[in-house]
Formats: sequence, structure tokens, C-alpha cells
Amino acid sequence: MIKNVFILFVLHTILISCSAFKCKKTEAVSKLEGNWELNYITGPRIAFDGLYPNKKPTINFNTKENQVSGNNSCNSFTGKLIVNGNKLDFKAPMATTKMMCMDNGQGDRVFMGTLQKITSYDVTDDGKTLNLISGDIAMMRFSKK
Repeated sequence: MIKNVFILFVLHTILISCSAFKCKKTEAVSKLEGNWELNYITGPRIAFDGLYPNKKPTINFNTKENQVSGNNSCNSFTGKLIVNGNKLDFKAPMATTKMMCMDNGQGDRVFMGTLQKITSYDVTDDGKTLNLISGDIAMMRFSKK
């Protein structure tokens, strides 16, 4: 009898600790959830408004379905969301539309190329700003839509 009670106690403790860990992971990842609009990108020598004269890129994180989607200022994209804590991986192939955008200023290629370099993220300003980071350099900044 004492052995059975002890086993139940141990199992209960394990289940509670696993649930607590899952909640912390879900809480951190849930900060990504929703639509974000790009307002800064590093790298090109072209001004931000020159890269995106008509439409700013957007990104949408669906953490429940592990999906990422958005628009790179010209084409729509979608793919698998690979996230672990604050680590992100956009290296998995993404499906994109292939529209011809004559007046978008090369921004679509810059956006997708920079996205491939991202290794982590940070959500700041009470959930209003998303920084996508490569190594320790903030490469892209988004505002919550």
C-alpha cells in the first residue's frame, strides 16, 4: 500500500513538472503569435522606403499550427514554423507565389534572403516590437499590426 502511494506521488510530481515546463515554453512562443509589419531591415544600401515603396513586408506566426506566412512586399509566402524557446529557423523550404512586381524595388529578395539568416527573436515594448536576430545582430524589426 505504501509502495503504491509512493508511486502515485512520484507520477503526480512528474506530470506537474512536465506541465509547468510546457506552459513556460508555450508562454515564450505565444509572444510571436499574430501579424507583424516590417519597419527596419539591415544590410542593403538602399533606403527602407526605396526597398518597399508601395507595400511593407508582413509576417504572421501561427504558433498553434506551427505555421509562418506573410508577404515580402510582392509575393506571399508560407512555411513551417520551427521555434525552440527564443530560437527560430526559417531555413526549411517555404512556398511562395511568383508574381512579377516591377515597382517594388528589390525589397522582396532582400526580405527573403535576410529571413534565411535569422537564428533567434526577441519581443520587446510590451509585445509591440519583434526583433529577428542573426547571431547577436538585430537584422529585422517588426511592429505588431
